[in-house]
Amino acid sequence: MTEPLIYHMCRAEEWRAAEAAGSYRGSSQDAADGFIHFSTAAQVVESAAKHRAGQDGLVLLRVEAAALGPALRWEPARGGQLFPHLYGPLPVSAVQAVDPLPLGPDGRHVFPPLGPRS
Repeated sequence: MTEPLIYHMCRAEEWRAAEAAGSYRGSSQDAADGFIHFSTAAQVVESAAKHRAGQDGLVLLRVEAAALGPALRWEPARGGQLFPHLYGPLPVSAVQAVDPLPLGPDGRHVFPPLGPRS
């Protein structure tokens, strides 16, 4: 499976620490699972509702999948869908954009337009 861009949600302070360090090692949940969880554009809204409901202060990382090499694996997860999982740290250089992921009045996250940035 190939998607040019994949997405990861994390706390803004986690991302600021990653920028200073040069790489992101994932959230506590990622560490417990042994890989960094990503979603495709078609999966990320549902992933936010399921795993990050009501969490404020998040950012959405837009990542170039090809920059991650063989550490990125597509594995079955929710409903048998293939999800991208990164077995190793995420290099800051692979992140194309970082967008705030605020909560809307309904308590759901408000996503920016997904896809490549021009």
